[in-house]
Amino acid sequence: MSLHQYLTESARLLEFAAQSWSEQLVADAISTMVRALGEGKPLLVCGNGGSACDAIHIAGELVGRFLLERRPLNVICLASNTAVLTAWANDHSYDAVFSRQTEAYGQPGGVLLGISTSGTSKNVVAAFEQARRMGMHTIALTGEGGGHLAALSDFLFATPSRSTPLIQQVHLCLYHYFCGEIERQLAGPAREPRTALQPAS
Repeated sequence: MSLHQYLTESARLLEFAAQSWSEQLVADAISTMVRALGEGKPLLVCGNGGSACDAIHIAGELVGRFLLERRPLNVICLASNTAVLTAWANDHSYDAVFSRQTEAYGQPGGVLLGISTSGTSKNVVAAFEQARRMGMHTIALTGEGGGHLAALSDFLFATPSRSTPLIQQVHLCLYHYFCGEIERQLAGPAREPRTALQPAS
């Protein structure tokens, strides 16, 4: 595949997202996260590999800041505690490393945001099952079809591709939008904006 073909396919998938994911669906997912965070309830984020890095990225933007100065938000990346991950995987099962933490940190009315390009990652699926048992809302960012997460998600954003890097590029755009809107709605009246091109301190 040439660079032109790669970028053209990337653009096609982003155009699909723009046309197929309704403004209402996106707004409802964001309002669900805003409501939970506004009430002090947690937003838990999880994924494996590159999606784990995306989960860390989301938590970093919302605990710290994205574009606005404001209070920190209660966002926890379930892929970032090395001790918990390695201990639970060693002593029990890697399939349960996220569900165990969901049970520990989750609350009814909180939100679990799971990222899986296949939609079938066993530990993400198990975390969604645990979240639903606890009365949490679930949001999934997946690839084509949504996999097993489709049936467990209150909000499903499935990119119609089986190419992991192309799916992740769409996920990046979507969760950056999530971060910007969550921050804007929760920042309150006293805030100091910075431009998107201004580096974080």
